Amino acid sequence: MRALVLLLLTLFSPAAIAQTPESWTRAIDPFRVVGNIHYVGTEDLGAWLIATEKGLILLDAPLDENAPLLLSNIRKLGFDPKDVRILLASHAHSDHIGALAALKKATGARVLLSSADAELAARGGRGDFAFGDTITYPPVEADGNVSDGSVVRLGSTEMVALLTPGHTRGCTTWRMTVRENDQPLDVVFLCSVTAPGYRLVDNPSYPEIFADYEKTFATLRRLDPDVFLANHAGFYDLAGKRTRRNDRGSNPFVVRGELSRFLDEAWASLEKQRQQQLHTGRTK
Repeated sequence: MRALVLLLLTLFSPAAIAQTPESWTRAIDPFRVVGNIHYVGTEDLGAWLIATEKGLILLDAPLDENAPLLLSNIRKLGFDPKDVRILLASHAHSDHIGALAALKKATGARVLLSSADAELAARGGRGDFAFGDTITYPPVEADGNVSDGSVVRLGSTEMVALLTPGHTRGCTTWRMTVRENDQPLDVVFLCSVTAPGYRLVDNPSYPEIFADYEKTFATLRRLDPDVFLANHAGFYDLAGKRTRRNDRGSNPFVVRGELSRFLDEAWASLEKQRQQQLHTGRTK
């Protein structure tokens, strides 16, 4: 996992994102993950459909060009996109909400975002503290804001917002409980803890950035979910688990301790990045 985290910490630079990796648009068949959670994203970019008795919740809508695929995947599972009532997001970068404006138009659903990321989404990604105006997408207006601890309810389903800033100022990790084989399972959808090319030391655009990362890791380390999911497939081995997924057997997505192991590797990489910047600053 360490090599994977190191790669992810450096891969998503403006230049890399501008070229759009093929895995970000490559289609895979949608499927049920656990409980009432379904995967409707691409090979690498996550999008999660949560089915309730009162309608659907969609978490993340990656890349504007993926909008037709997301809608198609919802239909493939036997659902009607018009039944999507709520649109949520992990954070306001193009690879996670680029299709949000299109999905809002297609479904008529309400968009709920953290206040900090709602501002970035309304600008279509312009004025990002790290990327400036280089990575943009169709602007989308939030219909409401979530704060730390906010509970989004639809039917009997509740999703809890945990603000985990750093990657963006309003980065939001989501938590919910599902039932699988009559057992309650704690599920966490990680926002992101990477810092792709970010200035972590003396950052004039985001002075409190490293302090925010420290708080975020402290928040996340208090969690020990039964199911760890995230907005990039590589964070939690979506491909491998999907291959092993079998409704008649044990569910490979149910793995305690996985988030903790991921955070250990991610923190080591983040701290290494900070120390390199401190060293560079001292030697100039």
